[in-house]
Amino acid sequence: MGTSATHSPYNRLKRVGLRSVRWTRGFWARWYQTCKDVTIWSIHEAMNDPQNSAVLTNFAVAAGTQEGRHRGTRWSDGDCYKWLEALAHIYALTGDEKLDQTMDRYIEQIAGAQAEDGYINTQIQLTDRSRWADPQHHELYNMGHLMTAAAVHHLATGKNSLVAVAMKAADYLYRVFKPRPKHLVHFGMNPSNIMGLVDLYRVTYDPKYLELAGIFVDMRGASYGGTDHNQNRTPLRNESEAVGHAVMAMYLYCGATDVYSETGESSLLDALERIWDNVTHYKMYVTGGVGACHWGVSSRHDLVHEAFGREYELPNATAYNETCANIASAMWNLRMLHVTGEACFADEMERVAYNSMLSGISLDGERFFYTNPLARWKGQPMLMHDTEERWSRLNCYCCPPQIARTLASINQWAYSVSDEGLWVHLYASNEVRVSLPDGSGVIAVQETDYPWDGHVRIVVKMAPDRPVSLMLRIPGWASGARAALNGEPIDGARLGEYLKIENVSTNDEVELDLPMEIRRIKAHPRVESAQGQVCIMRGPLVYCFESKDLPEEVRLSEIRLPRDAALQARWDSSLLGGVVVIEGDGERVVGEPLQKAAAAIPEAEVSIRLGVRIF
Repeated sequence: MGTSATHSPYNRLKRVGLRSVRWTRGFWARWYQTCKDVTIWSIHEAMNDPQNSAVLTNFAVAAGTQEGRHRGTRWSDGDCYKWLEALAHIYALTGDEKLDQTMDRYIEQIAGAQAEDGYINTQIQLTDRSRWADPQHHELYNMGHLMTAAAVHHLATGKNSLVAVAMKAADYLYRVFKPRPKHLVHFGMNPSNIMGLVDLYRVTYDPKYLELAGIFVDMRGASYGGTDHNQNRTPLRNESEAVGHAVMAMYLYCGATDVYSETGESSLLDALERIWDNVTHYKMYVTGGVGACHWGVSSRHDLVHEAFGREYELPNATAYNETCANIASAMWNLRMLHVTGEACFADEMERVAYNSMLSGISLDGERFFYTNPLARWKGQPMLMHDTEERWSRLNCYCCPPQIARTLASINQWAYSVSDEGLWVHLYASNEVRVSLPDGSGVIAVQETDYPWDGHVRIVVKMAPDRPVSLMLRIPGWASGARAALNGEPIDGARLGEYLKIENVSTNDEVELDLPMEIRRIKAHPRVESAQGQVCIMRGPLVYCFESKDLPEEVRLSEIRLPRDAALQARWDSSLLGGVVVIEGDGERVVGEPLQKAAAAIPEAEVSIRLGVRIF
């Protein structure tokens, strides 16, 4: 999701390339395989269904090669571009000709749909709507995802076909927005365009695209009449809290971080760090979910929806937590990680990846959730975009391609590089081949059964003939973590930091043990909906508790977890292909104590959507 940013001067860490990391087995290898074999093609089928809300045929109709009218939402184009981006990421690793041909076919239609002056938005071109008449038309959102998809496609294939379309569109936007016309000051809504312009700059090195990205950041809050809902009441550099629509907010913070990484403007980073503190300390769920409110009011009294609420406003049953917003939060944390090199950002990125991102997709990779509440009971009223079961078609189809492009590219989240050496962010079995900034190469193989087991083994297959280090993330929960180099213990492992192992050489073997203790997590006392409740975590996973794990005559609401209850982790090879479950003795409010109340892991079909089940 985005380009490699290998030359961004104000990033402490540099992203690895599209082909640098290959999953070999285990947790993420299985999800990648599902995405490659099932998810992208399931989405393709849905996007060719005229009843779906994201519709690929709009491009052919706009190009004049197919009869029809515009179908779907005003943001349909952008979601189609996200799907193309997923294909490009997978093609980079597989070289699959079917993917290449599929991308070429749709890129030809997209190019044919583009107006001579560079404008492209099928929901405008195929209707009687006028350009730039209403921010709700999502014109910049669509073109932003076009630019990001184009940059990834170029890096994956070496082709310029989609980049040419994106450059033509970006040149058009530069002509329109460079003069800063007052009537367009609030058109930065849902601003994937900022990320997209920086991505395009990183593959073309045309400075006007970075300049325009900065202009779009400057436009936020630059004129009276903005609202917190769209993050344009207050100039971003003056902002101190996360407000409004959570996807729009996270896209803005991602884009602003990208701009900082190229310009080094300290006032931008200062604001982003303030906002990050506000999110993580006051407005985020234990699953990493963000945007708690279906509808609400900001602290400055603006009406908001799909949004951050006030501090500690974190309901369970009515939590919104849009899948797109959760993933966008991880995208922002990845960017902040590269800027700072601080492990706290990798911790939050991982929290989302295992919990509030995977909660949005079924195990078979074909069905999805839009919202991700933390509690659900039979007969509970459904609010906006809530559904009792996962779906394959929806009237707002933005989340499936968001998940697909994440699963297709999460291998690039696992490592970074710097002058010091190789940084390890995510633990999973893989092979990594990277070039350090000086051009020297590192090859390493990681073996682990994480997140079920905390033992990690990394063998350095090739290292430079100079001192180079391996930086291992010690998660904030991994109390008692231990590391060794060639069997010799290494001191210095601190929670929430990177352990630096210096002077690693070819054939060195590094071992890391992260204790997988079962943890009880309590919410802040001001989170009213979580009073008297506890969350169970093991490693990075949030566990849930379901009525299906109880005897038929026992209701979930009858169960209590004693303070001194002994909880034990057990590997269950018969469940979902093999997972760790947590078992213990619960108490029933009436009748006999319930023995061995089991908590199913977040990978379970129904359990994962709850994220955390409060006992």
